[in-house]
Amino acid sequence: MFVRKISYLQFMKSKKKEEPAAEPTKSELEILQVLWKHGPSTVRFVNDQLNEQKREVQYTSTLKLMQIMTEKGLVYRDESQMKHVYSAALEESKAKSVLLERFVNTLYEGSASSLMMHLIGHKKTSKKELEQIKELLKKMNSEK
Repeated sequence: MFVRKISYLQFMKSKKKEEPAAEPTKSELEILQVLWKHGPSTVRFVNDQLNEQKREVQYTSTLKLMQIMTEKGLVYRDESQMKHVYSAALEESKAKSVLLERFVNTLYEGSASSLMMHLIGHKKTSKKELEQIKELLKKMNSEK
């Protein structure tokens, strides 16, 4: 089975020619997370994972949503076997980067530092997490 993956930006550029690409909804992101974690999967497998991880979801709802996601270009469907196998059309890191950038631009006026201050200030951050943040900042400063 051949699965072609594209970046979120490539997806957005290709969709601009036809129609504006829609951002994945919360439910679509949950499905994409299952596909990113487990790779190409059947609707049954995705539905079972959602039921274990998130909440009770009906099989027919998962099927319909994955069919819609296929039409939107968010997933590919391999119809070469009796059971259709779906795979993410978007690379996880690229999709998350684009969505995070939009989130920061919308809620924090593009300020990553405001987001970080909010995250650290409103959550009990462990010493281990603070050390990891410090190490990341050191690494970023040394690369500049």
